[in-house]
Amino acid sequence: MQLTVNGKRHDLDVEPEMPLLWVLRDELGILGPKYGCGAGLCGACTVHVDGSAVRSCSITAGEVRGNVITIEGLGTPSNPHVVQQAWIDHQVAQCGYCQSGQMMTAAAFLSKTAEPSESQISDAMSGNLCRCGTYTRIHSAVKTAAQMTKGK
Repeated sequence: MQLTVNGKRHDLDVEPEMPLLWVLRDELGILGPKYGCGAGLCGACTVHVDGSAVRSCSITAGEVRGNVITIEGLGTPSNPHVVQQAWIDHQVAQCGYCQSGQMMTAAAFLSKTAEPSESQISDAMSGNLCRCGTYTRIHSAVKTAAQMTKGK
């Protein structure tokens, strides 16, 4: 089976039924997507497949069609994605466990919604859980990222 992850093609010897999350973490050593609930409810495992946010624990490797982007492929330390920069600016992370999934959800949302309202931001991010409760900072960071994107 072949998968393209963060722009690099991988030939893998895995069963098509293996969850994408396990392929990323166990087979490719990509640790940004986290195991949270295993049922697609918390968002810690969120990645992009062809630009759409998907829960990698709930999609099998065999179902993937297109390029997979993880938090590692979203930006670089020297050139962070606007969402990553907004997260830094707002000091969002506490424990950090959910943050890669939060950022991947935000980036996919902002790629489709250029000037989101407060309620659209709340709705878009409502499926991602944060045990530390940094929701106010997450919301502010998404709003800032939208403004940064608009300014480009």
